[in-house]
Amino acid sequence: QVQLVESGGGLVQAGGSLRLSCAASGLTFSNYALGWFRQAPGKEREFTAAVSRSGGPTYYADSVKGRFTISRDNAKSTVYLQMNSLKPEDTAVYYCAAVSRTSWLTAPTREHEYDYWGQGTQVTVSS
Repeated sequence: QVQLVESGGGLVQAGGSLRLSCAASGLTFSNYALGWFRQAPGKEREFTAAVSRSGGPTYYADSVKGRFTISRDNAKSTVYLQMNSLKPEDTAVYYCAAVSRTSWLTAPTREHEYDYWGQGTQVTVSS
């Protein structure tokens, strides 16, 4: 049974930082590209960041580029999202997701591409 469990969310002031973690089990972690998505109140879930199986190529939504960093530790089966310079508009539930991929010709930015999802962790940024 595949499980993705997010942690690290919370309440932070604007300009602050948080690091989200997503621990995976039940799958061969290194065979999967990983992504982070987020869903703000009243909005659709949107792509945030993705990382390739090796941890080399990464891809970011324009709204977070330069502020967020996605990384992974295949030995720990964990993917991270370091979020700096947080803004109130970053407030959302953040989800990690995994997709089985053998190539990285284009980054997986669409929800339907992903095979597995976590339950989400709430991030609230106060102004």
